Amino acid sequence: MFTGIINGVFKLHSVVRKQEFMTIEIQLNESLCQGLESGASVAVNGVCLTVTSVDAEGHIASFDIMQETLRATNLGSLQKGTAVNIERAARFGDEIGGHLLSGHVHDKVTIQEVIKSENNTTLVFKFDPCWQDYIQPKGYIALNGTSLTVGEQVQKGTFCVHLIPETLRLTTFGSAEKGSQINLEIDSQTQAVVNTVKAYLESQSSN
Repeated sequence: MFTGIINGVFKLHSVVRKQEFMTIEIQLNESLCQGLESGASVAVNGVCLTVTSVDAEGHIASFDIMQETLRATNLGSLQKGTAVNIERAARFGDEIGGHLLSGHVHDKVTIQEVIKSENNTTLVFKFDPCWQDYIQPKGYIALNGTSLTVGEQVQKGTFCVHLIPETLRLTTFGSAEKGSQINLEIDSQTQAVVNTVKAYLESQSSN
């Protein structure tokens, strides 16, 4: 379980590709490596991955990525030196500053527009309309593992988020570009409520 509060942005130390399989190494810092062991869960761009090995001296953690994860997320496009958002798994008693995330990405969305002003940046995303009912104005959403609030303008196939300078500084969104693919995780509570209402309405219409 994760909270969507990014611990830091770190670069890939190495990428090894095989048939429908990929192994990555990420160079972290001493703080994030403290107590990190094989089998632990770490969110990489919002994707829950299992640590396969840790080089404590070099602060390097390794992860294997399977076929389905490569298909459903943006991890398949990673290259050596690419920066990614990192969050260690939440622990009981931790402060939850964002919202609860599973690290199970639903889909990829595409940055359609980057709008910058003096103190704010707005990102407009294009998404598959099948997620339309779950993306609500002022609702929670996770993008590349970052807990964000959906902007007021949600249209058919597009939505926006507004980012303050601190979010830009602490995440990879500081270098966001038009056309980039971003991992999307729908808020589980929103999904549960919407699905429950849909099921009820369908049951009523069939009576």
